Amino acid sequence: MSLELINPDDLPVPEIYTQVVIATGSRMVFISGQQPEGRDGKLVGHGDFAAQARLAFGNLGRALRAAGARPEQVCKITIYIVDYDRDAHVPIIEEAQISLFGDHKPANVVVGVAIMSPGYLIEVDAIAVI
Repeated sequence: MSLELINPDDLPVPEIYTQVVIATGSRMVFISGQQPEGRDGKLVGHGDFAAQARLAFGNLGRALRAAGARPEQVCKITIYIVDYDRDAHVPIIEEAQISLFGDHKPANVVVGVAIMSPGYLIEVDAIAVI
């Protein structure tokens, strides 16, 4: 599998993601939205966005491993955030994302939503090519 990461000269160069990702491989892996839940399926970090972000990205990493995929094979993620506030949330998302992906910067979308399950503040899904 290979990913070609492109930031076109006529678009801004993002800090934490890549504008265009071209994936070549033999298998696609689709990871369902990972929420800030412990193994028991219960919310962890009620009211703490940073704790929930760390766990959601940690759960994403565990799901990738279960599929035989590595973080650097992820070509796209979507991040859903309740009451999204770019200035408040982006630094926290960046820290959680870097903890999983390191220097790898998949394409991403951040979507602000009004509500999720009670107390849930973030959910992250992914597409990988292996």
